[in-house]
Amino acid sequence: MGNDTRLIAAIEAREDDLVALTQDLIRIPTLNPPGRNYLEICEMLAARLAGSGFAVEMIRAHGAPADSDLYPRWNLVARREGGRPGDCVHFNSHHDVVEAGHGWSVDPFGGALRDGRVYGRGACDMKGGLAASIIAAEAFLEVCPEFAGAIEISATADEESGGYGGVAWLAERGYFDPARVQHVIIPEPLNKDRICLGHRGVWWAEIETQGRIAHGSMPFLGDCAVRHMGAVLAEMEATLFPLLAGKRTTMPVVPEGAKQSTLNINAIHGGEPVQDADYTGLPAPCVPDRCRITIDRRFLIEEDITEVKAEITAMMERVRARRPGFAYEVRDLFEVQPVMTERDAPIVKTVAAAIERVLHRQADFVVSPGTYDQKHIDRIGRLKNCIAYGPGILDLAHQPDEWVGVRDMVDSAKVMALTLAELLVPDRVS
Repeated sequence: MGNDTRLIAAIEAREDDLVALTQDLIRIPTLNPPGRNYLEICEMLAARLAGSGFAVEMIRAHGAPADSDLYPRWNLVARREGGRPGDCVHFNSHHDVVEAGHGWSVDPFGGALRDGRVYGRGACDMKGGLAASIIAAEAFLEVCPEFAGAIEISATADEESGGYGGVAWLAERGYFDPARVQHVIIPEPLNKDRICLGHRGVWWAEIETQGRIAHGSMPFLGDCAVRHMGAVLAEMEATLFPLLAGKRTTMPVVPEGAKQSTLNINAIHGGEPVQDADYTGLPAPCVPDRCRITIDRRFLIEEDITEVKAEITAMMERVRARRPGFAYEVRDLFEVQPVMTERDAPIVKTVAAAIERVLHRQADFVVSPGTYDQKHIDRIGRLKNCIAYGPGILDLAHQPDEWVGVRDMVDSAKVMALTLAELLVPDRVS
């Protein structure tokens, strides 16, 4: 019996363990924000992986955004060395999840198993993928104990809020240096037959219009910043949104609507600050002298970030030319360049072959509409041989009744295990 057949059988035999591990992970509510239970989930994973022979590091991202003594940003990196020199294959999963929200028919942190699905916040995004990578590595170690190189598994913080307390912090300290790690798989939920090569770019900014405060009974003595912002929003509708709709990419972005440039208005606020929930009085009668919106601009690999920002400046200048007294400010919040791994990269070809072996069909190649931690591995780590591949349906992420399919996790674990065999056991018998 060849290694591939034995690996597939070993994964099948671990189905119950895979389900139980996923449930255990879901039952630790690692909510971000604010960053709850990060230490607890890292300690649970550290105990398991140490039991499988991994050398485990518990790493707090001291000084990272949002890191505090109340909510420390804990990360785990576990490494298992082979018996011979060779490449390192790294599975990186984030352990944080977004808020549960409303509308659930099951306990969002109960890990219920129903009709072949495990339910809970983070089930598909991405605790199911994390569990699949661990099961894949453990099965591989049983079947192929004399492997070359190394296997790493990480569980990292804050991907849902940018990854700066997780992968970015680790990358800055050399954990994703190409001399240390050669292949990276991020088990994000992109479907078990799809390889995600990268993501679009993003620029977040705050636009503020400025006016002059005055008594609300005499608005003619002031200058209403909200009205100025209304003119900005009207200009967006008239010129900017049609401009973005006309930009298309050759990147295989999914879904179809994300093949164009997009802009979302995340938030808007004008006038006096919102009072506490227990305040029962009326607002003061003032003309608002400030109004702010936060924009989320997603751009294509064919666009340059300077062009993206210049479009906003040009729009604001058009408004200023028409409105006496119009003043504004645009403030950068953060930006990320588009990323796309080449299709002939070693990790892409190896995972594609494993998908075809397990699922008996060719892999699809996609690009994510939103960013994930590949951005830091590429930009800071300078490691280009990186993809996202994992079980789950992306559309279920952040939704009520989020779930991951048991069969999808099992199949993805098989693909991951065969990938390890191909890259770390070059003389194997398949």
